[in-house]
Amino acid sequence: MRGPLLAYVLTASAFVAAWFARGTFPFGDTGRAINDQANQYVPFHRALWDLVHGQAAGDLFFTWRGGFGQQFLSDYHTYLGNPFSWLAVLVPRDHVDLAVFAVTPVTMGAAAAVMTVYLGKLHAGPWWQRGVLGAVYGLCGWALSDASYIPMWLWGLVAVPMLGIAVEWCLEGRRWPGAALLVALAWFGNFYTAMMATMAACVLLAIRLATRDTTGRERLLALWRAATAAGTGILLTLPLLLPAFLSSGAAQPTKAAAFDPVRVEVFFAGLLPATHLWGGRPRLYVASLGLILAGSFLLNTAIARRTRLVWAGAAALVLASFQFPPTQYVWHGLAVPNGNPYRETFVFSAMVVVLAWLALAGRPQPRHLALSAAVLVAAAFVLRRTDDFGGWTWPAVLVGGGVSLLALVLLRLGEKRRFLVPVAAVLMIGVVLAESTAAAAGADARRARERWAKPIPTSNQSIAAHFDAVRGVGGWPAYRTDSGAPQTAYNDALALRAEGPQYYSSYLPEATYRALQPLGYGFKNDGRTFFGADNPVLDAIFSIGARVRPGAAPGSWTAERFPAPPLVTVRTGPYTSPNPADSVYARQETVLGSTVYEVPQVTRGGGPEAQTYAALCRPGSEAYWYSPALYGSVHSGSTEKPLEDEVTGVTPLGPVPASGRVEVTVRTRTQGADAGPHPLGCLDRAALTAAVDRLKATGATTVDTAGHSLAATLPAGTRGTAVIATTAIPGWSCSAPVRPFHGLLAVDLPPGTTGISCTFTPKGFPAGLAGGALALLALAAVPTVSRLRRRR
Repeated sequence: MRGPLLAYVLTASAFVAAWFARGTFPFGDTGRAINDQANQYVPFHRALWDLVHGQAAGDLFFTWRGGFGQQFLSDYHTYLGNPFSWLAVLVPRDHVDLAVFAVTPVTMGAAAAVMTVYLGKLHAGPWWQRGVLGAVYGLCGWALSDASYIPMWLWGLVAVPMLGIAVEWCLEGRRWPGAALLVALAWFGNFYTAMMATMAACVLLAIRLATRDTTGRERLLALWRAATAAGTGILLTLPLLLPAFLSSGAAQPTKAAAFDPVRVEVFFAGLLPATHLWGGRPRLYVASLGLILAGSFLLNTAIARRTRLVWAGAAALVLASFQFPPTQYVWHGLAVPNGNPYRETFVFSAMVVVLAWLALAGRPQPRHLALSAAVLVAAAFVLRRTDDFGGWTWPAVLVGGGVSLLALVLLRLGEKRRFLVPVAAVLMIGVVLAESTAAAAGADARRARERWAKPIPTSNQSIAAHFDAVRGVGGWPAYRTDSGAPQTAYNDALALRAEGPQYYSSYLPEATYRALQPLGYGFKNDGRTFFGADNPVLDAIFSIGARVRPGAAPGSWTAERFPAPPLVTVRTGPYTSPNPADSVYARQETVLGSTVYEVPQVTRGGGPEAQTYAALCRPGSEAYWYSPALYGSVHSGSTEKPLEDEVTGVTPLGPVPASGRVEVTVRTRTQGADAGPHPLGCLDRAALTAAVDRLKATGATTVDTAGHSLAATLPAGTRGTAVIATTAIPGWSCSAPVRPFHGLLAVDLPPGTTGISCTFTPKGFPAGLAGGALALLALAAVPTVSRLRRRR
């Protein structure tokens, strides 16, 4: 275990040392949570904490927090599958973000440790040398640059050597159940990168079959064992995998662009150590030590010629496949990635490290190592003007490469002068630690200069006060609490234990988008992210009875309670809004079942950048604005609000003055667009109060939620349609047939109905459970049959 331990400590230390060098949290005030780490991963881990500690509104199947109720099983599998994510439940909730940050070095260290074990199965050699090269893999460019803030992807880094071990067991004809369990562990952790790792395992299997001296029958048996182990392992994950697959199919579509390969010089620049630039670039490098050794592999005549040709040829083909659109789609499961398309490059890094180990185990000649180092320097010189060539690239190539070459030469000389071996070991460990620390810090620094990557706070006094304010007015399930704006993260409802519309997930259903978007909720990411809207009509529709808003002092928050209908209300007959049907206000009234708005005709003036709108409304009513086509700001009286096109939902402008004239100025940067025909609506607060009172009087007298179920008691003699304030996403079944009511979940009530009950079951879970049970039976049956055969 000394080799894996060295690999783990070296990898984790280098990455944490980069934190320290940059002065990032917890070693300084610079934030660590960037992009989706702040918006998704930390909130989802806080939701996991709540689930484990009995504080969740929902369970593993369903969460009532966020999106007005959404499936949770697929989100768990995708965002929380990394086994190290459970570190988050072991710390106080206030420190969950720190646990999430720690998942990265812990997982990278685990990947390095497992790679160290795998290298030992490919070729025997000193434990410390395998440990150093295991760390070279754990600190590859993909891990430092692309996946360092995506904890679930990092499980793929563990999966490649883990599945490599499973391949070796299948070749040896032993431990078939263990091989299947390793496949299952890889796919349980994160199916996306596990899919890429499984394809890498197929390549490793093909290489090993081509380089081993075995008979045709033995090759067929190895293929059979590998195929059945892979199939059984994946089937074991089917209770999670199948619901995730079906949830993905039902999710709001995105506009992913077609794969466009980067220029060849940019592609090869990604092979140089310490390079980094955001923009869909491949991160292919490992530390100079690994590159120099891998470069000497083909020249090392101590290794069988067939082994050299097959391994090097396979690595070259894998590298080329990253630039060829058809094979890129295969790497990504025939889907177009929404973001950086080079997400599978850790597979190539694993192969480079294997080549490095085989070369090192073959005792490379100093002249071959020197030639490889010279090629590395020459490549850096040729590619020095590419954008990715960073400030640390030359030091990594010249200093890191020079020290690596010196250490390898001393190691070879140490065969006769043993006192040189410890010197070589210290140099190898030190150069990998120093070069990887610099590469990680450099990648973090360059990424931080990008607008999208500005760190977002995930714990401070303001967030703690926000959380306390939400808890202070919480009343679930009697009513919902909206955490309000501005959002500290896209998943504020999960992070702050609220029940509002805020939700960001790759699985946000198209049904939710089609329900919420027409009502005036803001959204982005093609509709996979929804935000709140400070609008009392929407509050009444979705049973929001409390709201938190920013206070007068910076970092302070105020909370407000107000009457709200129950979670289950009843509509007794059809209703059609008298306002223009294409206005957001008429759509809200249709769902509410009452007329509460005046939608006036507006007159427009001004120019394309400063548009003016004017209308007449009843004095004392409340004016609201909705213009999802415009980006800029809206001004009315003393009120000024930002407009971020589709992100901004229905926006309050304040009371209508005594003159009844509402004047609005929009300063916009959107070319060729205006606010549309009906941007303005004036709310009659008394009419809304009466509508809320009617819904309360006729709605459920009690509502209970338990995990993924809901039960409501209705007044005697209730007839009509029970409308549940959640969107009609796939998976609901109720005590009466379910039907959508303008996108909301609804149940028709037969005469004499005194209550309803509904249960949410993720689509595909029963079938997945059956498939997993069959795989478990197969897993148990194989050892039993083997023992019976041996007894005969």
